[in-house]
Amino acid sequence: MAELTTIARPYAKAAFDFAIEQNAVDSWAEMLNFAALVTENDTMQPLLSGALASNKLATLFINVCGEQINEQGQNLIKVMAENGRLKVLPAVSQLFAEYRKEWAKEVEAEVVSASELSSEQQQQISVSLEKRLARKVKLNCSTDAALIAGVIITAGDLVIDGSVSGKLSRLSDKLQS
Repeated sequence: MAELTTIARPYAKAAFDFAIEQNAVDSWAEMLNFAALVTENDTMQPLLSGALASNKLATLFINVCGEQINEQGQNLIKVMAENGRLKVLPAVSQLFAEYRKEWAKEVEAEVVSASELSSEQQQQISVSLEKRLARKVKLNCSTDAALIAGVIITAGDLVIDGSVSGKLSRLSDKLQS
């Protein structure tokens, strides 16, 4: 996976920089996502192995994508096909999405609670995280009765464990040391 990311990074960065320049970040995200889905198609997989000449592969790929990809997107497909890199389109799409989130100052936070959170509680958590992280926060909430009570919040590298089970575990560790 690290190798794919290394190969995909320059394409994703170039596409992202161009998308910002053209004020078309959302449309580029959609195009790359669609192209990534095409590469993952079972019918396309054998064709990406290099059996076709790069220009024929690019033409076929662009025809399959149809109007979902604009002229600049088609140019990216042609360059990637020329270099035998169409297989990394899913990684390009994923990196593009990460660049987009960073650029938009957005972060997704996983919130696991012992019981269902009310909309007011979700709003309080969201506001607090936005203040702490200086980013827009999208909450993905779930429940886990094993927490006993409280919540565990994960946003990127930040982990806030305010669950009773987490506190009991830390207390047990302190008592054993």
